[in-house]
Amino acid sequence: MSAELHALSLAELSRRIASRALSPVELMEACIARIKALDGGLNSVLLLLEERAMAEAGAAEAEIAAGRLRGPLHGIPIGLKDIYETAGIPTTAHSAVLRDHVPAEDATTVRLLREAGAVIPAKLSTWEFALGGTSFDLPWPPARNPWDRRLDPTGSSSGSAVAVAAGLLPGAMGSDTGGSIRNPAAWCGIAGHKPTYGLVSRKGVLPLSWSLDHAGPMAWTAEDCALMMEALAGYDPGDPASADVPAPDFAGAIAEGRRHGLAGLRIGVVRHFFECDLPCTPPVLTAMEDSLRVMRELGAEVFDVTLPAFGEYAAPGNIIARAESWAIHEAWLTEDASRYGAYGRRRLASGAFVTASDYLHAQRRRSLLIARTLEAMEGLDAVVFPTARGTAEPMGVDTMAPKGPPAFFARVFNLVGGPALSVCNGFSPEGLPVGLQIAGRPFGDAMVLRIGDAVERALGTRARRPLLEVVDA
Repeated sequence: MSAELHALSLAELSRRIASRALSPVELMEACIARIKALDGGLNSVLLLLEERAMAEAGAAEAEIAAGRLRGPLHGIPIGLKDIYETAGIPTTAHSAVLRDHVPAEDATTVRLLREAGAVIPAKLSTWEFALGGTSFDLPWPPARNPWDRRLDPTGSSSGSAVAVAAGLLPGAMGSDTGGSIRNPAAWCGIAGHKPTYGLVSRKGVLPLSWSLDHAGPMAWTAEDCALMMEALAGYDPGDPASADVPAPDFAGAIAEGRRHGLAGLRIGVVRHFFECDLPCTPPVLTAMEDSLRVMRELGAEVFDVTLPAFGEYAAPGNIIARAESWAIHEAWLTEDASRYGAYGRRRLASGAFVTASDYLHAQRRRSLLIARTLEAMEGLDAVVFPTARGTAEPMGVDTMAPKGPPAFFARVFNLVGGPALSVCNGFSPEGLPVGLQIAGRPFGDAMVLRIGDAVERALGTRARRPLLEVVDA
């Protein structure tokens, strides 16, 4: 993509398309050229749908020229984590198990993106079945962090985060069972939104844990995520967990924040998470204090709040995730476990040792934690804490291994079900991005995105992109 286009956010590209200053065909050509030039060193794209994408971009251009602009996503390229089913197009979950899997239907979210006019140019790499880890024993290589290819992007929505951060695509879809949108968003320096449980359909998204899975957008800015949520949020009877509630006004919330900043908002800082429960590195703590300062300058009332200790959420969350993922994968694993990579096989198989009693006690504990968390958040517009304890680690480091404290603070709001957004709120002295997590009460997604947009704009982090060189595939 040309230097000018790849540096633009999804929202900026959308405005240019709407004003006819940019053609969807020109944008798609630029994206494909940048993928071909740079992704050989990043491995974010599993399948490039060049011919089909160019045809879709041409159709979008013709519609817009005829005065039939569908909305802000019309003509915008959106990549899909390769657990989103696509009609007639392979959906592999980055695994040999599904190497030849070609779905008959699009996932609901894919259909909604297409109906909004988005163009789908690529299926993107992921940890195997959105769980395994950064693995080198799968049919395709793992994605690499564009800020430094020796470093890990983490996952599981690794390819989505890398493609957006590298400017290959303006937006992508990820999934989040225990942080798989927010964690790579933090390490790759982008915005990633885990919506409220039930707000975005998961029909046609390969499951990992029925009661913890969330589908959501990943993009350069919180505003970009809000524009994607305008198309994605809504009731779907095909998803048993889908919530039949009115979709929030995401664009209106962003506009309100642009007019009034954060005036009148009450934001709680879960300081014990990052200072006591899981102490963070100095760059993360510095970026956190910078974020709190700008929130106050924007008019918010910011004060410390106390939630249950982080470990109280992690333990039942891990048990629930392991039990449900085993239930989903049991037949394939018992048929031929050798088709899985070592990480995925070991982690999925661990669920076989979770008893019914373990699972039921974990779900009961979860209910108590939800009640305590929502009680602590009563009267608050959001709570904030870091997304990750530190910056990106060397490629292949097993961040899910049972050694030492967890690297991320994500599990809390998978368990609670409320919205949680990660935005880039600073950089380490080495130039690596740091992430801020902004979380809200269920269905407070628009408010969370409004706060994220305001913080990004005040901190000015969105002007800084990774520097990339062409690398032979």
